[in-house]
Amino acid sequence: MDNTWDSNSVIDLVFLPPDNRGFGQYILHPDIRKSSDHVLLTIEVGITETNTDLSFRFISKDSEKEEKFLAALISSFSNINSLTITTKEELEGVVQQMANTFERSWNNHTKLKHITKYSKEW
Repeated sequence: MDNTWDSNSVIDLVFLPPDNRGFGQYILHPDIRKSSDHVLLTIEVGITETNTDLSFRFISKDSEKEEKFLAALISSFSNINSLTITTKEELEGVVQQMANTFERSWNNHTKLKHITKYSKEW
């Protein structure tokens, strides 16, 4: 709890991963605190210049595409016979059918988005 009568009683902690390039390289600015009881801390955090291309598939929430995706999954899953599973191999076969069905439906109903460091949106 902050003690308004003793501004030196507050300890603020900052946690950084040890592999951060700025780890251990910080500056405390006790004279800049003004009316706050917190001491300003600055740290340089390195940002690499590597090209961070990213591609992923998505469906917008509550969209028509989402409805069609879910309907396709339900329809396809209802056609998979899981009533006569008696062996581990049969179970693995049904699970693989479900995985294939999901992947096919996902690829058919999602949109591919490609983001580069030049993209305007994230």
